[in-house]
Amino acid sequence: MNLRAGQRTPLNLPQGREIDFVLVRESTEGLFFSQGCGEVTEDMARETLQITRETSEKLFQFAFSLARSRKAEGRGPGKVTCVDKANVFRAFAFFREIFDEEAAKHPDLQADHAYVDATALWMVEKPWSFDVLVTENMFGDILSDLGAGLMGGLGLAPSADIGLEHAVFQPCHGSAPDIAGQGLANPLAMILSAAMMLEWLSARHDNAEMRADADGIRAAVDATVTAGRVVTRDMGGTASTEQPTRAVADHVFLYA
Repeated sequence: MNLRAGQRTPLNLPQGREIDFVLVRESTEGLFFSQGCGEVTEDMARETLQITRETSEKLFQFAFSLARSRKAEGRGPGKVTCVDKANVFRAFAFFREIFDEEAAKHPDLQADHAYVDATALWMVEKPWSFDVLVTENMFGDILSDLGAGLMGGLGLAPSADIGLEHAVFQPCHGSAPDIAGQGLANPLAMILSAAMMLEWLSARHDNAEMRADADGIRAAVDATVTAGRVVTRDMGGTASTEQPTRAVADHVFLYA
C-alpha cells in the first residue's frame, strides 16, 4: 500500500508524514485452515489453527526479499515486522521462532515483532513506522482492511495473491457483486492492482519498462485523487466508474 497522511490533527501530530507500508498475509494456513469444516456440535464449535515450518519459511523469505528491494528503491528502511499473538498461542510462538531464524540470515535488514492488537493501535497512531508487515491469514485479513481505511477505503486498496511461480492481482474489496454492472465501483483499486502486477512482472523478467509503467500508473492515480475533482460514491462523491478511469488515463499520458 502506498499511503500518505498530510493533514494536521487536533493532537498536533507531525504534518506531511509519508506512509508507505506493505502487509504480507499468508493465505493457506493459520485460522483459515479449517475452511469452515471445523467440528461443530450443539454445545461446542472448534476450528483448527495450523502453522507449518515449510509454508512459514517461504512466507518469511518473501517478506525479507521484499523489504530488501523496497530499501534499494528508497521506499523503506528495510524493516520486517512479524505480527502475531505469541504471548497467548504456542502456534504463534512457533511462527515467531521461524521468523527469527529467517531474520538472522539478513543482518543488513531490521526485524522486529508486534502483537496483533498493538499493531492495530499503531497502524492508527503511527502508520509511518511500518515498512513490511508479515502475518498469518486471519490477522492479515483484519489488518488489511484497517490499512485500506488509512488510505481512503477499500476502493483505493490494491492486493495480490503471489505464489512461487504465478500471481493474481485484484482489489482488496473483491468483485463487489452488490453493485456489479451499475457503474458505481471505484476503479482505482483495480488500476493500482494492475500497477502491482507490472511491478511484479518487471522484477521476475528484469524489465525496466514494466516498472516505469507501474510508476506512471501510480503517479496518475495520485494526481487524480489529489486533484479531488473526480470522486466516487465510496469516497463521498458522485462520480461513476468511468469518470476516474478516464481521469487516470489522461494523467498516464502526461507521465508517459
